[in-house]
Amino acid sequence: MKITDIKTYIVGNGWKNWVFVKMETDEGIHGIGEATLNGFGKTVEAAIHELKPYVIGKDPFDVEMHSLKMFRDVFSDGGQIQGAALSGIEFACWDIKGKKLGVPVYKLLGGKCHDHLRVYANGWYTGERTPENFYSMAKKVIEKGYTALKFDPFGSSWKAVDRQDFKLAIDLIGAVRDAVGEDVDILIEGHNRFSVHTALRFAEEMAIYSPTWFEAPVPPQSVSAMIEVAKRSPVPIACGEDYYCKEQFAELLSHNQVHIIQLEPQFMGLTAAKQVAGMTNAFNGVIAPHSAQGPLCSIVCAHLNTATPNFFIHEIFDDFNAPWTQDILTHTLDVKDGYIEVSDRPGWGTDLNLEEISKHPYKRENFLALFRDGWEKREPVENF
Repeated sequence: MKITDIKTYIVGNGWKNWVFVKMETDEGIHGIGEATLNGFGKTVEAAIHELKPYVIGKDPFDVEMHSLKMFRDVFSDGGQIQGAALSGIEFACWDIKGKKLGVPVYKLLGGKCHDHLRVYANGWYTGERTPENFYSMAKKVIEKGYTALKFDPFGSSWKAVDRQDFKLAIDLIGAVRDAVGEDVDILIEGHNRFSVHTALRFAEEMAIYSPTWFEAPVPPQSVSAMIEVAKRSPVPIACGEDYYCKEQFAELLSHNQVHIIQLEPQFMGLTAAKQVAGMTNAFNGVIAPHSAQGPLCSIVCAHLNTATPNFFIHEIFDDFNAPWTQDILTHTLDVKDGYIEVSDRPGWGTDLNLEEISKHPYKRENFLALFRDGWEKREPVENF
């Protein structure tokens, strides 16, 4: 079997342009992938076509070699852009392998370690940033059967915050804890916002509400800063979604301080993601992959999680996107009582719905502007 072509499609979702890949072969089997990166839809699409010559005419089964060449042989550090493009192509190879062999991708990754996956809700807090509204919205999430939910209570904060906004963020965390009770996990999203000092102040104040983790409290570029927070925080630290190669995770894990690793398969490929999961296991850590892109990203993470012994919890946005987004793929994940199960259909078990995709074109304003007031409403950014 040989790869003959790679096509790309962009879906203009209101808060992020989703980038999809369709790989064709000389045997008529095609595979799909996703390469979404916030704010860089067209850029990643171009990168996919620049990487395409590395795989055209090659066997899609040789996925690890393709990943190596698309990362190493370019001899440039393209960061998340290169990683997203690589992943979109690599995911399509895995899909083709599964279809050709008649098995779901998780079977190719080592087989089933979990019959079902516990999930946490994200994307649910799209209203006003008040304790009363967060309380009300959190109640609705729990009524849907979720046993865990994540949110960013920090508004547009960056590096440091004033006393009023500090108090509001803590009040929002308290309101959510009051809404969901003591038996539900709450996960606090930091979005790389703070200095070490500010992050630790927040960690100390939120600790009374028993968060399961404080995610990405400081920028990812400085591993030493993340380690400093992890050493001193009374709340477990989770991070990793920004990294795009194994070496970055090796440095993070070598300090033995962060044990909840949120690798992003869509920035490094599934081959590397499985290896990072194994590295994490060696440090007695667990993985909770970042799954906040499009619906295929969520399915990819579900296959990885199903085949990973040290899986912790799966992120779900799909339930809180616009209804039409459920039609972008022929099959999506179905959340029941706070859990999902991966399909046994071959490959990813789904396909692109090109007719629906054509209705939602790319728009430059479709991205999540995390440092603007009201970003959590996930509305298109009209004025940059």
